[in-house]
Amino acid sequence: MTRLNQYLIAILGAASLAACKVGKDFQRPEVALPAQFNSAPATDSSVANAAWRQFFPDPALQQLIADGLANNFDLQIALKRIESASAYVKQAKAAFLPSVTANATANTTIPSKNSLNGLSLQNFLKTNHIEDFNLGVGISWEIDVWGKIRRQKEAALATYLQTFEAAKAVQTGLIANIANSYFNLLMLDAQLSIARSNVALSDTIVQMIRMQKTAGEVTELAVQQAVAQKQAAELLIPQLEQASTIQENAIRILTGQMPGPVARNGSLEAYPVWDNLETGVPAKVISNRPDVKATELGLKAANAQVGVAQGSMYPALSLTANGGLNAYEIGKWFAIPNSLFGTVAGNIAQPIFQQRRLKTQLEVAKVDRDQAVILFRQSVTNAVREVSNALVQLDKLHTQQDIAATRLQTTQQAVNNARLLFRSGLANYLEVISAQGNSLQAELTQVDIRRQRLTAMVDLYRSLGGGYQ
Repeated sequence: MTRLNQYLIAILGAASLAACKVGKDFQRPEVALPAQFNSAPATDSSVANAAWRQFFPDPALQQLIADGLANNFDLQIALKRIESASAYVKQAKAAFLPSVTANATANTTIPSKNSLNGLSLQNFLKTNHIEDFNLGVGISWEIDVWGKIRRQKEAALATYLQTFEAAKAVQTGLIANIANSYFNLLMLDAQLSIARSNVALSDTIVQMIRMQKTAGEVTELAVQQAVAQKQAAELLIPQLEQASTIQENAIRILTGQMPGPVARNGSLEAYPVWDNLETGVPAKVISNRPDVKATELGLKAANAQVGVAQGSMYPALSLTANGGLNAYEIGKWFAIPNSLFGTVAGNIAQPIFQQRRLKTQLEVAKVDRDQAVILFRQSVTNAVREVSNALVQLDKLHTQQDIAATRLQTTQQAVNNARLLFRSGLANYLEVISAQGNSLQAELTQVDIRRQRLTAMVDLYRSLGGGYQ
């Protein structure tokens, strides 16, 4: 066995003795989670497992969501980030392979005739110049003794998966935004219908009071008050039409399209509200929520970067090899084997003084890891909060809806009674106008509460991690 072979075997043997990697293997931080959300029973299943097409049965809304998933600008940017991260993963995998470079050079050196080199060339070689032709291949390979390259690969892979989960988080948020915007549009349609009906009712009341004025039973002030009430209802119509158009434009932008009208089916009242939705257990939020998984993967990448920084402070072991063809005359350049040359070398480099750069990198990497731990715990806590908020909203809005329905029935009866009593002279015009205004407000409030219930339903679905299936 030659000395060269012995040298190579010794180097490779030292590399194989590296039984542990720099840095610590990733472990998910412990986070104290409640056994259940609010008073919701803990179940194995969760509404988050339902596909968005199943959760939103309205064909018009399904089409809007499909358009958004295909064309939304934020989602497209998130997908492009995945492609960038994927390229870095490929680069990290290739770091285990040696670097190979090839070069070909040809040069001519003409020394001074009065120099020692010039005189030597003239006397011994009978020429006034030197030619050199070289064709070679160089190989450099850093042996991953301390696991630094493996940690780099781990960090790159975690970052890639983080961008993937971030894209899923963008998708869940996009679906929720489109659905909530669609429900808001249905609410505006309903409120616009209420306003127009109220204008017609107000016109009837104005005519009735004018008849009373003709009969001398009321003054012009009563007519003016009734007309003002009608004008207040009329003012709502352009306001709601404006809000409806703006909402349509917002939905179109979410779907990556130019502003324009939005098709919708049915009415807000016809859309079902699911109050009793299974939430599962809080521990499953971590496995369902893309944003929580993204922060966990960010922590994993930060943990790996600590190992990379530690490995940069240890000796680096590398092998280099160069070989090819070399000749002083072009005619002998490819004369094999005489023109062949080759060198093999091993190198160990230990950083000693780097202006504190390596130590600073390690300290910053540890701080970044600590920040990532905080972000992970914050994301888990925020996920539990969002689910709890959505649950209490569904519960309390259901109660508000019942009260609002009873209030609307009361105000509508009050309008009818006020009109009858006014005609009989047992009520004044102010009571009629007040009853009408209360009824209008009750109708608008009832529609808004139903929209809030639908929004809470969507928020619960999103906060549980639903929407990317």
